[in-house]
Amino acid sequence: MDDLLSEQAMKIILYAGDARVNCRNALVAVEKNDFETAKAEMKIAKSNITQAHQVQTKAIQSEMSEEAQAHPHSLLFTHAQDTLMTIYSEINMANHLIKIAKQLNERLRLLEKE
Repeated sequence: MDDLLSEQAMKIILYAGDARVNCRNALVAVEKNDFETAKAEMKIAKSNITQAHQVQTKAIQSEMSEEAQAHPHSLLFTHAQDTLMTIYSEINMANHLIKIAKQLNERLRLLEKE
């Protein structure tokens, strides 16, 4: 595997890993009813996962260009892509959970007023 592909794979893993940390931080904030922190963390998570996805897209486009020769199969790059998609799914689920938690909080507030 060439150095460029290894570097791209590691960037994907690092950006996606950072996004996972932000996503977890957001869910911990929701547990404490701190929706502002959750929103901020999810914004950073989105930025990190977008950067990871951009690295992946550039790597794929590079391989598809006429000048480029196909890279040999890389378990590291495959792992990076798997990590990216797994964390992307975690972010989607966290967004839904945060939305549900906000709705539940609002319903409880309405019940308390009655």
